[in-house]
Amino acid sequence: MSAKNLDAHRRWRNVTVAFRVSEEESALINALVSMSGLTKQDYITRRLLDREIVVVPSSRVHRALREQMRMVYLELRRLRKASELSPELEATIATLSRIFAELDDSTQSEVEREDSLIENLT
Repeated sequence: MSAKNLDAHRRWRNVTVAFRVSEEESALINALVSMSGLTKQDYITRRLLDREIVVVPSSRVHRALREQMRMVYLELRRLRKASELSPELEATIATLSRIFAELDDSTQSEVEREDSLIENLT
């Protein structure tokens, strides 16, 4: 039996929740956890309780994002047709896109920037 732990809200965490996943699902969960910068327990708990997951940039998160981008790049180079994209790879690409968009406010295209400038003039 695992030891009791106090969480940040001074609640005892002494209940173990376990479930089975496929190897692909496990790899995807591990990738999402590493990109979030959270512990696996905190990531899964927040996802299950529908709480917001905020990625805080750090060197560890940067390495995880770089590694995931490298893996996505290699997999996309290997594929011959878009129909060969696995659901796990699609989820990883979507997550990476969302994270990078949130980390970088300058993701607006030139056209979007011009439109916002025009809107601000009127």
